[in-house]
Amino acid sequence: MSALPNAAAGRLPVLAYLALAVISVLLFLPGFFDLPPFDRDEARFAQASHQMLESGDYVDIRFQDEARHKKPVGIYWLQTAATRLVDGPKEIWTFRIPSLIGAVLAVLATAWTGARMFGGTVGFLAGLMMASCVVLGVEARMAKTDAVLLSTIVIGQAALASLYLNRHAERSGWAPPLAFWIAAGIGILIKGPIVLLVSGTTALVLAVLDRRAGWLKRLRPLVGIAIVVAIAAPWLIAITVKTKGAFFAESVGHDMMGKVVSGQEAKGLPPGYYLGTFWVTFAPWSFLALLAVPWAWRHRKGTGPVADAVRFCVAWIIPSWLVFEAVPTKLLHYTLPVFPAIAILTAAAAREHFLRRPETPRWGLFSVATVFGAVGFGALTVAVAVIPYLVDGRVDPVAVAMLPVVLVLYALAVRLFAQRRETPAFAAGLAAAAVLYAGTYGAVLPGIDGVWISRQAARTVAAVRPCADSVVASAGYSEPSLVFLLGTDTRLTHGAGAAAHLAENPSCGLALVTNREEAEFRTALKGAEPVQLGRFTGFNYNTGKRLTLTLYGAARP
Repeated sequence: MSALPNAAAGRLPVLAYLALAVISVLLFLPGFFDLPPFDRDEARFAQASHQMLESGDYVDIRFQDEARHKKPVGIYWLQTAATRLVDGPKEIWTFRIPSLIGAVLAVLATAWTGARMFGGTVGFLAGLMMASCVVLGVEARMAKTDAVLLSTIVIGQAALASLYLNRHAERSGWAPPLAFWIAAGIGILIKGPIVLLVSGTTALVLAVLDRRAGWLKRLRPLVGIAIVVAIAAPWLIAITVKTKGAFFAESVGHDMMGKVVSGQEAKGLPPGYYLGTFWVTFAPWSFLALLAVPWAWRHRKGTGPVADAVRFCVAWIIPSWLVFEAVPTKLLHYTLPVFPAIAILTAAAAREHFLRRPETPRWGLFSVATVFGAVGFGALTVAVAVIPYLVDGRVDPVAVAMLPVVLVLYALAVRLFAQRRETPAFAAGLAAAAVLYAGTYGAVLPGIDGVWISRQAARTVAAVRPCADSVVASAGYSEPSLVFLLGTDTRLTHGAGAAAHLAENPSCGLALVTNREEAEFRTALKGAEPVQLGRFTGFNYNTGKRLTLTLYGAARP
């Protein structure tokens, strides 16, 4: 079977893109409206965007009174625009809309790129894998930068691939360079230079492998730089003037360099972390990626369109992956920018049955890959069933019912791949992912009350709030989601500060006190007995500690 069909086959019909968009939305929507804000990044992004709407200041970025100068303004503008368009009460899902759209665009751009490289079937399958892989499903449901950033990266890489694969043509149009530089400008405004890291290392490796780089002139770099400056410079100048240079000192000097030089925020991990976690992050398709390695190795050299496409994908994956592994600060989603290339190569290899003979040796590569893949996907599925019991001490019937269905569908997918029946195998794998995500995000996670401490706090406060403008002082619990759910004026303090807040606001003040701050809170009250309005327990997944929180009102005379 040819890995690259004729030119006409390299075009996906509009209905195929529409089908991918619908499938993506169906996979991403479970839990989109119901999951409370995640700590800490999502809640910080959403709260800062909300404060832009409150203040009308769309230049500076703030979380309460603290300057938030770690990332550029692009995602905040998108979140405020989406929330303003919805024009409803403050809900976390409105701030997630840009991530949902970005994730769908990334799926479609992956399909477009794969189709141009290896044909329509490969493009469609690559888009399908991206839509159903674990890590993109997580990012599509979170109000932060990474899904939107991914869409700009894939669009930029698609434009770069178009120029590279057609580098021998006499002429090239303006569409690829314009798409590349517009995507780069938007990407910089979303998360800084990450988009240029991926494209720059891709171009560099291709130039080294081919020993020529003349085709890069077709990017029209002078015009491109002007486009990037026009997109990013106005806000960068405005924030520099407003903060007197503090934005760059924080975002570049502290945030970015802190991640490069040391493990920031206790996230320092050794090289090899992403390779070890790939079995979960790219599930349920991670085992197929390992099977695609021999296919890519065989097609890496040559002068034909297949070799060119494989070489481009390899140049997309390896240098960026090595950079991410080398940087001490590691989070599971950091390697997401290379997943589209992995999906494309995996889909292309699947069209040729991964170069396997009909009778695969029992202990061959297929067996090794399926063992690792099954461990990753199986562990993830079992964890979803176990977490409700570990946190809330209860058995979730949805999780229990979902477990055998997901595992059976996954086992069926593996069996069908072993039989070289790739089409039904992809369908079974997609079904396994769909059932897992629908159950996990739509029912199991929202129902684990213990992990949503801020949601419990918000419900407790809403039930007893003495005044419409009551402000809560929280002692010992300071997660950003609490501020998002209770309001910008929420005070994050300690035991003595919570006691002072009640004394200063005897009629309307509320104090939320953890068990660790209770003694200091009582001491600062100097014998006064506050009114207990509610108590609940939870598990703070950021600190790994269980907490008991009590809501108090001021002592009544």
